[in-house]
Amino acid sequence: MDIKPSRGKRTVIASEYLKLDTDVITGGGTDETEAVQAILDKALEWGGLTLVMDGAATVRGIRLHSNTTIRCCDNSCGFYLADGALRSLVTNADWDFRDIKNENITLQGGTYNFNREHQAQYPEPEPGSDERVWNDDPEHPLNYDYFVKRWCFGMRFFGVKNLIIRDACLLNQRVYTALFINWEHVTVQNVDIPLPDLQYAQNQDGLHFFGPGHDLVIRDLRGVAGDDLIALTPDEWDGVSSISDVLIDGVLLNNSDQGIRMLTHNEGRLDRVTVRNVYGTYKSCGFFMNPYFAKAKGNFGHILIENVDLRQTYHKYAQYCEPFLFRIGGEYDSLTLRNIRHVDPTDNRPLVDVSHVFSHPDYVANQHVHLKNLTIDRLQVFNRNGVKDKMNYISIDGAVDNLVIRNVQADREGNESNDSVVCLKPQADVKRMVISGVVTNGIGELVENAGGKADSIEIKD
Repeated sequence: MDIKPSRGKRTVIASEYLKLDTDVITGGGTDETEAVQAILDKALEWGGLTLVMDGAATVRGIRLHSNTTIRCCDNSCGFYLADGALRSLVTNADWDFRDIKNENITLQGGTYNFNREHQAQYPEPEPGSDERVWNDDPEHPLNYDYFVKRWCFGMRFFGVKNLIIRDACLLNQRVYTALFINWEHVTVQNVDIPLPDLQYAQNQDGLHFFGPGHDLVIRDLRGVAGDDLIALTPDEWDGVSSISDVLIDGVLLNNSDQGIRMLTHNEGRLDRVTVRNVYGTYKSCGFFMNPYFAKAKGNFGHILIENVDLRQTYHKYAQYCEPFLFRIGGEYDSLTLRNIRHVDPTDNRPLVDVSHVFSHPDYVANQHVHLKNLTIDRLQVFNRNGVKDKMNYISIDGAVDNLVIRNVQADREGNESNDSVVCLKPQADVKRMVISGVVTNGIGELVENAGGKADSIEIKD
C-alpha cells in the first residue's frame, strides 16, 4: 500500500486507506491492523504523523511512534480491539522502563473499545515455560514482570514524554484501562471510562500509574472501575521508583467500586500531589492511601485533597476490606484534607480512618503508621435521614505528631446517635491535637478515647 499524505506533509485521512466498516461499540468489520500500522509507521519516515479517524477500525493492537497524533472526528469513530487479541489496543512503539524512548503522542477524541468480553485477563504461559502469573511469596504474590508485560491492559505507555489523551471514551477494559510506567509530562483531560461490562473482582481499574513519573495532570475524568479509578503507585512493581508533581482536578465517580488509590511500600516516594473536586457515588473505598503490602512503611511526602462530596451506595467487597471514605497509613510528611462533605450515609463507615490495618483486618496487623502532620479543615456531616448507627468521623489508630481539626459541622437532628468527631483507638499515639470551630447537633462526644492516647489536646472556639 502506497501511503501518501492526504493533506499537508504528514496528515492522513483514514477512509482513504481503510474500509472502516466496524461499529465502535459492537465490533465486527474488517481486521485492519496491518493497514493501520503501516500508516502509523510513516511517522518514522515523515518525522511525525496525524491520523484522522473518520470512522472505526477493528485492530489487534497498534503501536505509536514519537510525534504521532490520532484525531477522531467524534465518538462513533475510533478503534475496537479484535476478539482474542490478548494484548493492548494502544501502546507506544518503544517500551523502556528507565529511559524515555517516545515523545509527543496525542490521542484526541473518539472511542477506544477494549472488548472485555472477548479477551483473557492474562495469556497463559507457554507450555514448558518457567513464567508464572503468581509467586509463592504471600506478601507479594503477583509476578510483576509477567503482570506488566502480559496482562491484557487496554493501553500501555512505557517510556513516554509529552503524552496527551483528551476528549476520549475508553470503554470496557479487561484489566486496567491504561498502565503507565516511566513517564513525564502526561495530560489526561475530559476522558470518560464508562465500563458497562463491569465484572466482579477482575481488576478493571481505570488509569494506573507506576513510576518513575513526573508531572501528571488529570482534569475532568468520569467513570466507573472494578477497582481503583485512578491509582498512583510509584514503586508497586519495582520497589524503587517515585512519582512527583501531580494535579488531579475534577473526578466524577459513577458508582465506582473504588475511587483513588495512593500506594508506596518500599524505596519509592509519592510527593507534591494535589487532588480536588471529587464527587459522585462509590461502593466500598473512596481514597485508599497506604502501603497496602505487609511489613511496608510507605513514603508519602506532601499531599493535599480538597472539595470531596462522594456518596456511598453499598459495600461490595466485604471479604476484602471494611468500607471507608479515606483510609490512611504509612509515613507522611504532611496530609491536608479540606472541604469534605458527607450527606445521609447509608452505613457508618469512618470518613477519615488513620489505621494500621492496610486492607482486611485479618491479613496483617500492627503495620507502620506515622503522620508528621495531619490537617482536616472544614468537615461537614449532614445526617438527618441516613444511617442511624453510631459513627466515628475521624478514627485514629496510629502515630500522628500534629493533628489539626478545624471547622467541623455535624448535624443529626432527628436522627441522633452517639457519634464522635475523633475516636482514639488502641494504637493511637497523638503528640498534639488541636481542635477548633466545631458545631454539632445530635451527636455524642467530641473526642472519644477507645484505648489510645494523646499527649496534648487543645480545644478552641
